[in-house]
Amino acid sequence: MPERLTEMLMDTWTPLIILWITVLPSICMAPTNQSQVLPSGSSTGLKRLTEEQRVLNRSKRGWVWNQMFVLEEFSGPEPILVGRLHTDLDPGSSKIKYILSGDGAGTIFVINDKTGDIHAMKRLDREEKAEYTLTAQAVDRDTNKPLEPPSEFIIKVQDINDNAPEFVDGPYHATVPEMSIVGTFVTKVTATDADDPVYGNSAKLVYSILEGQPYFSIEPHTAIIKTALPNMDREAKEEYFVVIQAKDMGGHMGGLSGTTTVTITLTDVNDNPPKFAQSLYHFSVMEDVALGEPIGRVRANDLDIGENAKSSYDIIEGDGMDIFEITTDAQTQDGIIRVRKPLDFETKKSYTLKVEAANIHIDPRFISGGPFKDTATVKIVVEDADEPPVFSSPTYLLEVHENAAINSVIGQVAAHDPDVSSSPIRFSIDRHTDLERQFNINAEDGKITLATPLDRETNMWHNITIVATETRNHSQVSRVPVAIKVLDVNDNAPEFASEHEAFLCENGKPGQVIQIVSAIDKDDPKNGHYFLYSLLPEMANNPNFTIKKNEDNTLSILAKHSGFSRQKQEVYLLPIVISDSGNPPMSSTSTLTIRVCGCSSDGIVQSCNVEAYVLPIGLSMGALIAILACIILLLVIVVLFVTLRRHKNEPLIIKDDEDVRENIIRYDDEGGGEEDTEAFDIATLQNPDGINGFLPRKDIKPDLQFMPRQGLAPVPNGVDVDEFINVRLHEADNDPTAPPYDSIQIYGYEGRGSAAGSLSSLESSTSDSDQNFDYLSEWGPRFKRLGELYSVGESDKET
Repeated sequence: MPERLTEMLMDTWTPLIILWITVLPSICMAPTNQSQVLPSGSSTGLKRLTEEQRVLNRSKRGWVWNQMFVLEEFSGPEPILVGRLHTDLDPGSSKIKYILSGDGAGTIFVINDKTGDIHAMKRLDREEKAEYTLTAQAVDRDTNKPLEPPSEFIIKVQDINDNAPEFVDGPYHATVPEMSIVGTFVTKVTATDADDPVYGNSAKLVYSILEGQPYFSIEPHTAIIKTALPNMDREAKEEYFVVIQAKDMGGHMGGLSGTTTVTITLTDVNDNPPKFAQSLYHFSVMEDVALGEPIGRVRANDLDIGENAKSSYDIIEGDGMDIFEITTDAQTQDGIIRVRKPLDFETKKSYTLKVEAANIHIDPRFISGGPFKDTATVKIVVEDADEPPVFSSPTYLLEVHENAAINSVIGQVAAHDPDVSSSPIRFSIDRHTDLERQFNINAEDGKITLATPLDRETNMWHNITIVATETRNHSQVSRVPVAIKVLDVNDNAPEFASEHEAFLCENGKPGQVIQIVSAIDKDDPKNGHYFLYSLLPEMANNPNFTIKKNEDNTLSILAKHSGFSRQKQEVYLLPIVISDSGNPPMSSTSTLTIRVCGCSSDGIVQSCNVEAYVLPIGLSMGALIAILACIILLLVIVVLFVTLRRHKNEPLIIKDDEDVRENIIRYDDEGGGEEDTEAFDIATLQNPDGINGFLPRKDIKPDLQFMPRQGLAPVPNGVDVDEFINVRLHEADNDPTAPPYDSIQIYGYEGRGSAAGSLSSLESSTSDSDQNFDYLSEWGPRFKRLGELYSVGESDKET
């Protein structure tokens, strides 16, 4: 009903509004005089007239005007009259023609060229284009000559409320902490209106809440949303859906409106303490559980979330505070109870703990609502488990003298079964730790005995492992390390630390220290070593040397007199008896070698060899070595010279009585065999005597034809081989048909003395009888072919 009433009012008042907008600007803009000069300065100019103004025309000045107005979105049955143009030069004789140009001229705005009336032909939208700039001019209708300069004016589109407000950035999301006080800022929304904010109230917006009350409120003009209720609890309701409306026309009736939604989420604050799901927890655990192993979980629930829900757990009371510990699982926020120390069912069967859970992050604003913690009781029952044997000590240290008798008891280990059943225990030695089987153990009582002799100087420590096993359950095994220290016994005699050789200068003085010697003892007495030195009883009154004990447990050897000579005696042997201070004392005799040497005046040893005396005076050992080296070098040169002379006297040619032997040269080339007749001309291998002594070559064409050479007659046995070869070589060199490359030359001669028949062309015939190769056919196809090659006719034999 209100919408229908609005439409009726608009239909009634629209003509009046249009008339008012059309006429009012002319009336309002006209001064008391009836015309004003155009901006161009012309005394006569275009002016807009109404009917009343034509009657009162009494001035020659034009109107001062520069704009017209037209209402947007007007859609009447006829084009809307925007205004009228008129000039003082128009006498009313219809000789004036009005011309309109500029924005929309001829399409949107049309002028009556006789009356000057301007009409809007289309529906206009101010939001699309707010004003149009046009130019009007009056010209002579007949000559089209301008009667006055052009005049520019503006047609403004007047706004109507045809655009509703819009929330461009909507929908909105906002957060606000829970338990906030009234008036806490939440967010701000903004709506825009495309209508003219200057003209009227079309763009004046007022905001209000359609949904979301009474929790939130909004400032009507700033659009700031605030909380309207105190102590809103996130745990009760976390999210609110608020609908905001923006209405133009200042919020009055008839204004257009737009809406948006704002989703407001309450963020969490720590306003809730942790709370255990139950006040008493029961857990059971085996007594042999590993240390650090979790045995149970407790949890305190917190209605808050995130950091506000994090809690820490602690054991604040109980008889197992030192036996158990509790930690926080960062993922689940559970309290994990772990074993801190070993449990023993036989000692204590149950524990009671008081566990506390407290918030880590506390908000001071809500401290009065505390305490933000909770407690619960945890009962832990220890269950019996079959435990392995337990030794009386975690390690054992035993001592034994190295001279201990075989099968003597070194020590004893003890172990027991901690279970109520108390199974008997059997002991054994892990032989991986006693590979030499030096020890044994009694399986019943754990006494360790010696199996082989010990030697402290070889191995002072022995580390073995004793194994204790329950007889009722062999899987229950325990091990313990046993360290056996071998104690020292004085069973080694002292001796020289090293093989000493003393040097005595011939020019030495009586009482001079020749050598200082030291002794070592493999034994290790508690109070350290103390050695006694002495000479053998039969050499106690040694005329040459004496000994002196030093404070540092060493011995000095001294010469009793001077005048020692290498020629008289080169080496002296001095036996020394060394004794220790053990019980019983041990002693040994070591011999010191003293060599007499020649020394310089400052006591530096130069030579200790007696042969030095036979050398000429002033000739040193270095000079003697140099002389010997020169002699050896001369001998080597003489031997080389003689060898070269003998080598030159040997003959370089073969003597007449030596046999001439064939030199066999091997070529790693192999033909295709006798079946291969295409690779080369087989005729080149035939005996030249086979065709009257001459075969022309088929691989070249001779330039000159020569008479065939007569085959050589058989040579006597005493012919010179050298002469024979030279003749054949001369013939080959002078043969113009010979190719420039290597070819086969056949020589019908072979040396004497062969007991077997020859298969070659050499010595193929003799003066007494013919050579017959028919027997080669019996040797196979290969030798048959060879026989054909070397067979000759009667005429050939004569040549």
